[in-house]
Amino acid sequence: MEEQNDRRLFERFWARFPVKFKDSRFGFGTEVFLRDISAAGAHIVCREKLFLNDHISLMVLLPDGREPFPLSGQVVWSKADQAQTWDVGFRFHRLSLMGLQRLFKFCLT
Repeated sequence: MEEQNDRRLFERFWARFPVKFKDSRFGFGTEVFLRDISAAGAHIVCREKLFLNDHISLMVLLPDGREPFPLSGQVVWSKADQAQTWDVGFRFHRLSLMGLQRLFKFCLT
């Protein structure tokens, strides 16, 4: 059986960073983790159930010691994991390649 063609326009990079919802009072990495990212969207793991078309804003803690990196977008898929977490894919509202450059330099290919 052949694999389905990947419809992504941009390459996806492995990204393992702690994240928090922008309006969350909780610290980084306690509830949300960035798993991979491309120039168009990202995959996160969280304990909260998110629904298709939800709009989310996240703050990513990068190891450069600067302010957290903001990401916002719309949920395009969400599925439950066996570990009582949710895998969530979201598409960015705006495409900012220059803004993502800061994050990409810490990603693994």
